[in-house]
Amino acid sequence: MRGELAAAIERLRPTSRDVAWVSPGNLHLTVKFLGNVAPERIDAVVAALTDAVAGLGVFDAAIRGLGAFPSLARPRVIWAGVTVGTGAMVEVARRVDEALAAVGFSREARPFSPHVTLGRVRRPGPNSTLANALRAEEAREFGQIRVGGVRLMRSELSPHGARYSELAAAALRGHAERRV
Repeated sequence: MRGELAAAIERLRPTSRDVAWVSPGNLHLTVKFLGNVAPERIDAVVAALTDAVAGLGVFDAAIRGLGAFPSLARPRVIWAGVTVGTGAMVEVARRVDEALAAVGFSREARPFSPHVTLGRVRRPGPNSTLANALRAEEAREFGQIRVGGVRLMRSELSPHGARYSELAAAALRGHAERRV
């Protein structure tokens, strides 16, 4: 599926020079962004994540179609959407948000919308070429994944893009590995 999403990024790249595209190795679905977390809080976050997914079973998710937040007319974030498995992902996000609120993190203000970020527009504004390219891909199937857990990731930004490292993982019931 990463290959399919990477190919979509390459098809979109000529439509706008003002987009910071995500490298294929960094494509992921964020359940909750925590920002800077003090090292002494990591154990509490891991425990909250483990509790949040306890009892939830593995599920499949399909990635289909492209779009933009807040809209195609004024895109800020370019994304690939989740179709199959949306309800299960929303439930995971709800539980994670609730568990992390119990250990002092702010609740999400907006409803969770499962997606894979493909790029971020540096200077948002109208771009009809990009909007048309996204419309042309709104029905494209990118593939299916088995969701087996959540991972706590560290993101380190550099001039060459983000570098991610896994700090911990919490498996869903029925998943032998401890990875998504």
